[in-house]
Amino acid sequence: MIWVPILLGTFKLAVFGTGMFFAIKWHYDQGKKKKEEEARAAAEAALEETE
Repeated sequence: MIWVPILLGTFKLAVFGTGMFFAIKWHYDQGKKKKEEEARAAAEAALEETE
């Protein structure tokens, strides 16, 4: 019966590890998305300025 806590502990680490991976990935993607939107807004502003 000693295998039960080992199995559940391994499962817990896998679940938390996966959750941490996707949390970090989501925050990274949000930062990238924000930078792209800012660059697009700056390009549109520059384009409107030249017209």
